[in-house]
Amino acid sequence: MKFDLRFPIGLLFSFYGLLLAGFGLFGDAKIYDRSLGININLWWGLFMLLFGVSMLLLARCARTTANADATRKKS
Repeated sequence: MKFDLRFPIGLLFSFYGLLLAGFGLFGDAKIYDRSLGININLWWGLFMLLFGVSMLLLARCARTTANADATRKKS
């Protein structure tokens, strides 16, 4: 099995996305006065989470494809 960089990148972005989105959801709303009331932590957290999950899905798809090719070559 080969090393796939998408897996650790997906874990990292998913973790930080969850942290940032959680801070945006449960943090104080007064800090968003400077950003015209836009909850920038929530939006960037959700974007990072989406990117991380997509990286994890791509890594998983590549892994299943590689496993299927390996079993096909053995037969």
